[in-house]
Amino acid sequence: MGIATFHSSSRPGYSSEIDQHPRRVRARKLSQPVKVRFAESECTVKTEEGLVHARPGDAIMTGAAGEQWRITGAHFDRRYKPVAPTRAGETGVYQSLRNEILALQMGESFEVVLTDGVSLLKGRVGDWLVDYGDGSLGIVSDKIFTTTYEILG
Repeated sequence: MGIATFHSSSRPGYSSEIDQHPRRVRARKLSQPVKVRFAESECTVKTEEGLVHARPGDAIMTGAAGEQWRITGAHFDRRYKPVAPTRAGETGVYQSLRNEILALQMGESFEVVLTDGVSLLKGRVGDWLVDYGDGSLGIVSDKIFTTTYEILG
């Protein structure tokens, strides 16, 4: 049996595959500051889970532990707000909004294909498969998950 591969759908709403899983949990992002810069041209972002392709306008995030990830420009404003003196769309510090997600802690290695259809993330045993409810999926290590999300049930 091969590694399970999950595909971001790009369609609003949660994936039925995750939503109907008996071990999935609802969680909420904690409000925390992160450093953000916006891609000016196409580039790749090295994350702990793999290389992610970024397009102009995509947000490249750096968390408290130095971890990096990309959020498409289309999803960024629904997840983060600028912290003064940073203005929307500028490089600077942003605060995460307390959005709800679905998450499933994985008992085996797995992969996630991002909405661009090219970027492939690789998850390890114990990592969380995260469904943001906007058609995008991600992988969050257990260490990062426990410091950036609260489980609601």
